[in-house]
Amino acid sequence: MRLYQLHAVQTLPISKQEAWDFLKNPKNLKQITPDHMGFHILSEVDKPIFPGQIIQYKVNPFPGVSTKWVTEITHVLEGRYFVDEQRFGPYTLWHHKHFIEAVDGGVQMEDIIDYKLPFGILGRMVHPILVKKQLIKIFKYREQKLVELFGKVEGIHSFLEIKAI
Repeated sequence: MRLYQLHAVQTLPISKQEAWDFLKNPKNLKQITPDHMGFHILSEVDKPIFPGQIIQYKVNPFPGVSTKWVTEITHVLEGRYFVDEQRFGPYTLWHHKHFIEAVDGGVQMEDIIDYKLPFGILGRMVHPILVKKQLIKIFKYREQKLVELFGKVEGIHSFLEIKAI
């Protein structure tokens, strides 16, 4: 069994409260997801995230491939972090931790995603050429959109890494 981990960190010149207000609204995920993903939230998300919340999406992870993705918000510590876990979708495992922390000049947003692909050896073979490249594209897009929305702290760079664990 091969697990992978995506680790992304970005610093923005906003308050911790501004960052939390943005992250706690599930509707904002569409703003920071590339258009080519065909991302649409199917469930009603009129409330900020809460433990036990189920969110259904439609997404096109690759051209010509459309799937439903169901996640559950499993943990929330107001203003500090939340966790979403896939209940149904394209991964065998998807456990996504979102952290925010105040730093000099703004806030640091950190994502840690532990994931596993289906299809055994075939999944491991396509990881570097399809899945890893797609996840990097998605998170680079997110980084760019968050900079457009909130600006960037000069001299502090973002970090993005995907590795087998």
